Amino acid sequence: MITTADVRDWIKTVFVTAKHFYVGRLDNKQQKSVGVYTLAQSGAPVTAIGQDSSYTTIGISCLIHWNENAKETEIAANVLYEVLRTVKNVTINGHNVYMIELLVPEPQDVDTDDNGVYERVIEFLIYYERK
Repeated sequence: MITTADVRDWIKTVFVTAKHFYVGRLDNKQQKSVGVYTLAQSGAPVTAIGQDSSYTTIGISCLIHWNENAKETEIAANVLYEVLRTVKNVTINGHNVYMIELLVPEPQDVDTDDNGVYERVIEFLIYYERK
């Protein structure tokens, strides 16, 4: 099984520009932070007919909480987006990742927080080997 904490730990290795990484909530709302959350989804779980499926998925909503500069925030979010779009040969928590499916055409602007820090969101599914 891959958890949101596992995804956070993997993102730390591929998005080194960020300084702080969180799961569930951004505690101090420090700049240059990435928060990893479970993506709200509906529908049935991955199943196969006649046998156990060889893969499963985890839905992720990734918040890029960057700084008070909209352009710098957009650039940082696009860097992470490109990593997710192009990454190959990924293993997370011992599971081979078959594919990362981006669910948005670009990082989504969600305006600023109460302190004027710009934020962007990237939603994606990770398809990975079931063990």
